[in-house]
Amino acid sequence: MLNRKQPKQKQSALRNTWLDVGGRDVPVTISENPRSQRLTLRIQPGGKELRVSVPPSTPFREIDSFLRKHQNWVAARLSRMPKVQSITAGEVINLRGVPHEIVHMGKGRGVVKTILQNEQFQIQVFGDERHMQRRVLDFLKNQARSDLAAAVEVHGARLGVKAKSISIRDSKTRWGSCSSSGTLSFSWRIILAPPDILDYLAAHEVAHLREMNHSPQFWALVEQTCAHTKSSRSWLKTHGAELHALII
Repeated sequence: MLNRKQPKQKQSALRNTWLDVGGRDVPVTISENPRSQRLTLRIQPGGKELRVSVPPSTPFREIDSFLRKHQNWVAARLSRMPKVQSITAGEVINLRGVPHEIVHMGKGRGVVKTILQNEQFQIQVFGDERHMQRRVLDFLKNQARSDLAAAVEVHGARLGVKAKSISIRDSKTRWGSCSSSGTLSFSWRIILAPPDILDYLAAHEVAHLREMNHSPQFWALVEQTCAHTKSSRSWLKTHGAELHALII
């Protein structure tokens, strides 16, 4: 069932509500798009939110009916999504494809480090527990930047190109991108995946420095510098949603 609440007036074209999916209230953000001619529904990575885009002045009763009509579809999709994770003490998350338990080490310097303890890899976090999530997130981003910078340099040398700079983001729709100015952007979440996947992503974006398209010539360049292109693309299609299951 749909549970209404008063809209947040951040902008006139934005309304918020919830959709009851199997007893779980899933947040729904409804936005009016002047270019939309029909209602569209998207499930955000990790299943933490639904986004509905509607034509201007769409009656709420029509949106309500649209959501009810798609309730079973949403429930089926959410049931297939990976378990949501969070950066909390005791949670086990992947780092370079290897499970690591997050362990809070108590007060001290705000250091984050990895260690193998009793046959279990750990991400040990020192300092005030209130800052643990931020520190772990900063650690993951720094690890991603370091690994990606090294991979970009290798593939750039192979293809005879050089990136202007590297940007680390948390894109919901892309793993990476290449600007016309030569800046490469990557999702930090790729550090959660096995190293081959990060290496492929770096090769993919470096190849765009020569071919700003997805033509056969582009894919030939990617495969020229990255022998595991096909297997890595397949892995991302199959397991990519798991990387978004870590909720920040």
